[in-house]
Amino acid sequence: MNKELQTFKYILFDLLAAAVAWSIFFYYRKTYVESNKFGYQVLVDMDERFIQGLVLIPLFWLILYAILGTYRKVYRKSRLKELFQTFLVALLGVTTLFFALILDDEVLNHKTYYQSFAVLFGLHFGLTFIFRFILSSITANKIHTRQIGFPTLMIGSDANALELYNELEGQRQASGNLFKGFIRVKERESYPLEDRIPFLGKIENLTEVIEQHSIEEVIIALESSEHKSLENILNQLEDRDVIVKVIPDMYDILSGSVRMDSIFGTPLIQVTQDIMAPWQQVTKRVSDVAVSLFALTVLSPLYLITAVLVKLGSPGPVFYAQERIGKGGKPFFIYKFRSMVTDAEKLGPALSSDHDPRITPFGRFMRKVRLDEIPQFYNVLKGDMSLVGPRPERQFFIDQIVKIAPHYRHLHKVKPGITSWGMVKYGYAENVEQMIRRMKFDLLYIENMNLMVDLKILIYTVQTVLLGRGK
Repeated sequence: MNKELQTFKYILFDLLAAAVAWSIFFYYRKTYVESNKFGYQVLVDMDERFIQGLVLIPLFWLILYAILGTYRKVYRKSRLKELFQTFLVALLGVTTLFFALILDDEVLNHKTYYQSFAVLFGLHFGLTFIFRFILSSITANKIHTRQIGFPTLMIGSDANALELYNELEGQRQASGNLFKGFIRVKERESYPLEDRIPFLGKIENLTEVIEQHSIEEVIIALESSEHKSLENILNQLEDRDVIVKVIPDMYDILSGSVRMDSIFGTPLIQVTQDIMAPWQQVTKRVSDVAVSLFALTVLSPLYLITAVLVKLGSPGPVFYAQERIGKGGKPFFIYKFRSMVTDAEKLGPALSSDHDPRITPFGRFMRKVRLDEIPQFYNVLKGDMSLVGPRPERQFFIDQIVKIAPHYRHLHKVKPGITSWGMVKYGYAENVEQMIRRMKFDLLYIENMNLMVDLKILIYTVQTVLLGRGK
């Protein structure tokens, strides 16, 4: 599968649909609306306004689609969902264009406005959906006939896994799973599934197997005796960019946990990966960049004054760079104004406390008002961090945390932040126990993550800074 080519096709046809719809609408405005208004047949002239519209209108639609996540997962589109999504986005976009470009036009009567809106909406929605329907149908046919599919790993090796494999492979219409193999949970002399697909290793090798075979989907089919391993499996999959599905039991079906995506598909529980809606993700990133640029520009005098005071306060560099773990478990360097003496960790990694002698006098003030954190706007601008998100930790302490709380890896599903719910509640952690206590609020943040929650956390952070309540 060529995802880049498929995405290009969607973009190309969306641009074509927008351009054709605008051209026909322009012709309609000239030959019908303006002709009725002036009382004579108006000639259709491809003037400057038409050319501008032909360039800018498709670009507007392309940006809108990108913001709303239209071009994500282009091989996993449902035609029915796409019908409703295209309808709603077309309604939003046409309404925006109508108020921005058309409402000021002089017309014969108010009915002309309604007619113009209906014509533009009908043209744009109709052409866009027809092109998308054709693309989605071609893709669906290739998936159903097993011409293309998604590299899939089965976790499980016994009766449940074998039954599920046979059911998936025996479907009249394939669901798109191309099984690369299976991994086992418990070691046995033989595995019923190994006659069907390759044995790739044990559960401890899960992340390596996913990377080695470019796995896109993981299906968990455990025996009752293996259910205790489920939490460990899900923790390992937290920061992996894969779709996770679990074979349900009767309780899951009765409680409404199972959702069917296809009439012919096998019932499975899909573990939700998307924490925020695509448009919220884009808005959050745009806000991060805008605020960071503003802070780095407007606060530049504060940066200069702080740098001078850090330098005068104790010998050593002004800035401090330290490796932390970010989204997806990837390391990056976080930047701060130095608040400790230069050899603060000569004996190894150590957390600070309220009365830590390693903290310089000015460093203590900076920590109270979070002034030491403001260089991280550069991290946000680079894309390593966000304004709001769980605070990033060092691998040294993460290794200690996951021994007690393996679900800490859940925090790596999102970008770390300059501030967080846990930081507002507890401030800097002095030991691993406090890190775990703070983690509870960061997990709650992720489960309730939206732009309004981000705004509330930012407001409380500003209060902490202004009142000097930082710990």
